[in-house]
Order: sequence, then structure tokens, then C-alpha cells
Amino acid sequence: MMARSASLCLSLVLAVPLVAQAQDANRPVTFSKDVAPIFQRACQTCHHAGTSAPMSLVTYQEARPWARAVKQRVVLRDMPPWHLDKTAGIRKYKNDRSLSDPEISTIARWVDAGAPEGNPADMPPPLNFSRESEWFIGEPDLLVTTNQDFVMYPNGPDWWIDQFGEVKLDEDRWIKAMEIKPSNPKIVHHAVVYAIEPDAPDGTPVSGVMLHEYAVGKYGDIFSENTGRLLKKGTRLRYDMHYFAMGSEQHNRTTIAFKFYPKGVVPKYQVRSVPIRNIPNDDLEIPPNSVVRTDGYYRLTRNARIDAFQPHMHMRGRAMTLEAINLDNTTTVLSSVDRFNFNWHINYIYADDVTPLLPAGTVLHMIGIHDNTAANPRNPDPSVWAGFGERSVDDMLQVWLNIVYLDDAEFKHAVEERKAKQAAAK
Repeated sequence: MMARSASLCLSLVLAVPLVAQAQDANRPVTFSKDVAPIFQRACQTCHHAGTSAPMSLVTYQEARPWARAVKQRVVLRDMPPWHLDKTAGIRKYKNDRSLSDPEISTIARWVDAGAPEGNPADMPPPLNFSRESEWFIGEPDLLVTTNQDFVMYPNGPDWWIDQFGEVKLDEDRWIKAMEIKPSNPKIVHHAVVYAIEPDAPDGTPVSGVMLHEYAVGKYGDIFSENTGRLLKKGTRLRYDMHYFAMGSEQHNRTTIAFKFYPKGVVPKYQVRSVPIRNIPNDDLEIPPNSVVRTDGYYRLTRNARIDAFQPHMHMRGRAMTLEAINLDNTTTVLSSVDRFNFNWHINYIYADDVTPLLPAGTVLHMIGIHDNTAANPRNPDPSVWAGFGERSVDDMLQVWLNIVYLDDAEFKHAVEERKAKQAAAK
């Protein structure tokens, strides 16, 4: 009898969570209780009044007319903009803004039920938003702006031009974070800033070494702990600007913002921005009405830690995968974007406990897919051939990587520390 009672009690205990889950699944989904918290976490930073987003998703009255459109975009994983294949490679990123499967299901159920408001008393407290003019990296220590106002003609071809700015520092400083903003982003395709140092070593390009890049969807670089880049006193900045006309005369000046480590603090690790691309560029050929794969390779001559991954293609770009060809000739997928969107150039920043640690001799393999067919909604013209070029209607294939090189002792310590933390977590 006692055994039967114990068995019955155990059955009841196990059944309680299942009943609760069933009740929760059957409970009506409302904006106030269920959807608004999701919008606050993942959407409202951009989608609130006074921003360039096409609608606000702060209140029920603002969000309700867009309910079906919101469902469509989140189910397709077009929004929030986060285009990684979640089934491949590394899964943890510091700046992950994507929705989870349960969150997508909640939004879909809400719309399918008629998008009810629910009890307004269930609404979470409203967020306080920063102005779009504020810097994502926080209050800068130094701003460097292009010397002259640029005037873009109303109509005509794209325009590429070098502009310059002077770094005014009393001493060398270590960069902790940096971000680029054009004053008129409507006409800026991209801006790449290069540092022309006063005492650059022999062999350094006279045009400078790449410092940072701006494109729509990129919100600056915030380096890992104890990691930075050196900005030298007397450096001149070259702004490689790409403008396009929009039907009326437009003006622009571009600014790069820096946050520094405190004076006298020297971070242990120095990060570099390294582009991997198919070489030579002329090998990028995308025939009409075709889907094309192109590969690029980069051999690590030193031990390395990879902090961030940013794919770059143009309108015909569809997917990009970065994998490591290991010393034993096996391969490891690091990251894979399966829904590349030219309108959002996202820098995917690895979480500290999963940053790839790769020994010298590892080959990084970039695989790019371009879709020059009518099935690609962003394709300007599937009937024409496309190849490498600077214009938006041309194409590219490259990936920016933030790489920290490690000596043998540093690399061994990082690997052993990673293994110890993984063992402790089990």
C-alpha cells in the first residue's frame, strides 16, 4: 500500500509541470503581458518614435497596425537583423539580438489570435531611449571629423573620394572602442578609416593601415577585456568614402569616435582588423541567372584568437561560411551566415568563452555564395553578368576578422584556461 502511495505521489509531482505547461500554452497571448517584453528586448531600441525605423513598436496602438508584417518578418528571421545560421558553428555572441524560437512562436500566436491588447496593467515599465545621435560605444574621449564638408550632386554615378582628418593627441593612446558616423547616412554606402602613422615601419602602405569601417548595421567595435589598438600621436586619418546620389544635393561630414583606456594603461593584447577575400579579385565571376560559390583562404602564421566575424558582399550576396582547416586536415565551422542582407552589415562578436583559439598553421577558409537569379529579392538585374567592383550593383566577397595574435606561452595558457572552465561547467 505504501509503495502504491509513493508511486501515486511521484506521478502527481511529475504531472504538475506538464499541466502548468499545457495551461501556459493554452493561455491567450496578449501584447501587454507577452509581446511587449519581447519588443523591448529586441526591437524598440530602433523601433521607437524619432528614429529612422518605419514604425514604432512601443505601444499597442503603434504596434497593432503592423502585426501581420511583424509576424512575417520575424518568422522569416529577417528581423531583428541577425543572419547567422543558428545550427552551425559557434552559437554564443556578445551582441546577439536575435529572437529565440519560443519568442517567435509567441509573436506568431499573438497575431494568429487577432493581436489582442490584453490588460494594460500587464505592460512592463517603458524604456528610456538614447538619441540616435548618441554613440553606441558610449561617451567618446576623442572625435575626429573630416576636414571639409562634402557636397554630393543630385544625380549621377557613385562617387569614391578620400577625405582626411587630423588626430589631436598629446601622447599615444590605446583604443578600447571606436565607432564611425556620417552626418548624412542616406548618401553613404560605406566609410573605411585608415591610420597614416608618422613613424610607420618600412613596408607600410602609404595609404595607411585599416582602422575601422562603417556600413549600415554596424555599431562600432568594442574590444574584449585587456585588448586594444594603439593610436599614435600625430596620426592622420584617411576616410575612404563611397557616396551615391539620391535626387537632391546633399552634404556630409564623417566622424570617428574613440574611447581610450586610461592614460598609462597598456592592454595585454593588441587586436588587428584582417580582411580575407578571394584573390585575385578578378576571380569573382557571377554569370546571369546563376548561383555561384567562391572560396578564399588565409593561413595563420601565428597563434590567434578571433574576436569577431563580419561578412561583406553586395546585393547578390546570399551566404558566407568561415571554417578552420585544422593542422590534422579536419575542418571546423566557425560561423555561417545563411541569409546575408546587404542592408545590414553586422559584426558578429564572439562571447569570451567561445572565441576561436587557433594554432599557427591553421588555414581559414571563406566560402561565399552569390545568387544572381530572380529568386533573390535584392538582385538589381539577374540578366547581367556581375564581378568584383566598388559599386553596389557590382559585388564583393570578403570577411573582416578581429584577430589577436598570441605567443606560444599565451596560446597555451588560453587553451588550458578554456579547457579548465569547460570541465568545471560539466
